[in-house]
Amino acid sequence: MYILPAIDIKDRRCVRLLKGDFATVHQVAEDPLETARSFQEAGAEWIHMVDLDGAKTGKRINGDIFEKVAAESGLKVELGGGIRSMDTLEEYFSKGVSRCILGSAALKNPEFVREAVKRYGYRIAVGIDALNGQVAAEGWLEVSEISYIELARRMEDIGVQTLIFTDISKDGTLSGPNLEQLDALSQAVSCNVIASGGIREVGDIKRLKERRLYGAICGKSLYSGTLDLAEAIHTACIPADGMDLERFFVKSPLVPAVVQEESTGQVLMLAYMNLGALRRTVETGTTWFWSRSRREYWNKGATSGHFQRVVSLTGDCDNDTLLVRVNQTGAACHTGAHSCFFNVIL
Repeated sequence: MYILPAIDIKDRRCVRLLKGDFATVHQVAEDPLETARSFQEAGAEWIHMVDLDGAKTGKRINGDIFEKVAAESGLKVELGGGIRSMDTLEEYFSKGVSRCILGSAALKNPEFVREAVKRYGYRIAVGIDALNGQVAAEGWLEVSEISYIELARRMEDIGVQTLIFTDISKDGTLSGPNLEQLDALSQAVSCNVIASGGIREVGDIKRLKERRLYGAICGKSLYSGTLDLAEAIHTACIPADGMDLERFFVKSPLVPAVVQEESTGQVLMLAYMNLGALRRTVETGTTWFWSRSRREYWNKGATSGHFQRVVSLTGDCDNDTLLVRVNQTGAACHTGAHSCFFNVIL
């Protein structure tokens, strides 16, 4: 599970809000770039950034700040707030932003989301912010009559691969994430889910990891000191206590891993894991393999965006073959086919 430390920008300052209320804005750090660099030094790979001015106005307000962080921090930037056009997406992506979040547009302009996904694929995420289960928009200033589950399903149908869910009532409160709503969302869609809002301490990270979520966004907990970023990242990555993974590599340092789609039972691909790849798979919740030709680890979907979210891992009776059941995002095969097994013999 990825830990994404958060920086929100308003009036060019690093700030946090309480429950999305702009009247509660307060500065939490001095310099966005230096703050991002401190996150990178703690072990973060991603940073979650929001243009609060853009969220209110629907315009690209603080773009130069985000572009500088993307270019100089060493972090992958996930950015939301005020992204309403293909031109804005193109500008951010061309300047090094890794993933853009569409929020209000998902509710008010789904065709724009469809067009964005068609062009940029996995680099598009949708932020679903809810109050009492109903989706809010326009910087959380408007609350709709659409449930967060319904919007999530609509976005999945469009092809969105990553959802960022925030329970507004939890945001900035340090009262713990809304596990009930996150469970319901994970069961309703096969998208990668990133949890946001309410995270206070490392126990919350453990509870989110147990749910095999793709990521967790941490903001106020880091600035208030209730959560240590390095500890959170370590906790999100360590395998379950007492898990004996070495037993699968007694006969050989490499074992075949059969990847099967959980929903249909279709066999998607065959690859090989060594102990390191299996550990990474357990730690991240996505599939990792060892390339025998390149002699290096590879994370399925890291280039294409077609990640495999692990549902279960099973060893055979002889402990020398692995069965990996996954929720497949996009095509599993490099040819573009959903499964690698399409050459009919008999």
